[in-house]
Amino acid sequence: MTLRPYSSRPRRLTLQILADVSVLVWIYVWYRIGRFVYDSLVSVAGVGYSIERQAGQVGGSFDHAGRSVSGVPLVGEQLGGPLTNAGRQITGIASAGRDAGDRLSGFATPAGWLVALVPILLVLAVWLPMRLRYARKAGAIRELAAAPAGVELLALRALTNQPLHTLTRVSDDPVQAWREGEPEVTYALAQLELAAAGVPWPPRPSPQAAIEARPTEH
Repeated sequence: MTLRPYSSRPRRLTLQILADVSVLVWIYVWYRIGRFVYDSLVSVAGVGYSIERQAGQVGGSFDHAGRSVSGVPLVGEQLGGPLTNAGRQITGIASAGRDAGDRLSGFATPAGWLVALVPILLVLAVWLPMRLRYARKAGAIRELAAAPAGVELLALRALTNQPLHTLTRVSDDPVQAWREGEPEVTYALAQLELAAAGVPWPPRPSPQAAIEARPTEH
């Protein structure tokens, strides 16, 4: 089946293009927001790794100092013990910073995708089926217009789909005129259906061709 994603009617075409561009902008904006969330979490994770490095250096210095002082006679144990304990506590802070950095780094990617994809998918769930439905309908009507007896069939669709006040602008009794195969009325009805779908009108057939294209009754 041929797909016709855009209408030939200027007003509807403008609205379709604006809708498509708006969806693309929406996708880009939420991608950037998701990227911002990812970058922010990675940046905070970097703070945890920075704490790990700095606290690790300080803890290592205290531990080294405690071991060195422990070798001093008489007062070595009294001075070295607190330094060693302080080094261990600071080293624990370094481990906590590393754990926080690992957790935030692991959460950054899924959090960024979650923030971006949820609003994007919600819009696509509404926009994409609507656009596909129109493209299929317009393509089917365009193929019907190009088919033998297509004008006749489009006129029948118009009698079924178009409101009564629109039909009566074509003829006082459009159903009877269609049944009798009046070329002017038949083509005008087909034009209504094509215009409603936003499909370009085919070249107007001659009255004789319209009569010959009318299905024969058995």
